[in-house]
Amino acid sequence: GKIRPFSFGSRRGRSSKMGRRPARCYRYCKNKPYPKTRYNRGVPDGKIRIFDMGKKKASVEEFPLCVHLVSNELEQLSSEALEAGRICCNKYLVKFIGKDGFHIRMRIHPHHVVRINKMLSCAGADRLQTGMRGAYGKPLGRVARVSIGQSIMSVRAKDANKAHVIEALRRTKFKFPGRQIIVVSRFWGFTKWERAEYERMRDSGILVPDGANVQHFNGHGPLTKWKRQVVKTNQLA
Repeated sequence: GKIRPFSFGSRRGRSSKMGRRPARCYRYCKNKPYPKTRYNRGVPDGKIRIFDMGKKKASVEEFPLCVHLVSNELEQLSSEALEAGRICCNKYLVKFIGKDGFHIRMRIHPHHVVRINKMLSCAGADRLQTGMRGAYGKPLGRVARVSIGQSIMSVRAKDANKAHVIEALRRTKFKFPGRQIIVVSRFWGFTKWERAEYERMRDSGILVPDGANVQHFNGHGPLTKWKRQVVKTNQLA
């Protein structure tokens, strides 16, 4: 056949850019936290940039159900894995519930910087390389450090969509290393009060809806503030 002219850049699958290391290289929390600082410069931005999806501005009254994806392992989750999990959960819920039927919140942020000690892989590299001399690496990417029992992401929705939310988080688990468990919260939405307690305190005016959460009026503080609150509660009633 024909003889093709040889060129270094034309071979398939070969590029000058080095690929990312597998996440298993950075899975365990071995070192101290190493965030981006004035001493730690040249850190690439994390892959995940959006931490709230769906109907973010939905009132606390609209979504009483809350389901968490909880880490069952002490490990590090890369920003790439967090972004993949976010997309997976969001796509499933948009398809089966609709974009205004839920609110996803990512509960962890990748601030820990992981490093790489780059090695040369070209011919004659052994003459240029220094081995383990000066092995402190350059920043490679960002990861989030999670502990056992820490929430990775939370979803609030209506009670009728409970099965869809659990299935979305089950699929999201495949994007993360380690073990995770899905926990259906006993609290109302993203608040810190149990459902029966929340309804009682809301009806008595102690809790006032405020966006995705509530304001708690416990009777402390100036008398003028309490009077304003009583007037506002009576107007709402």
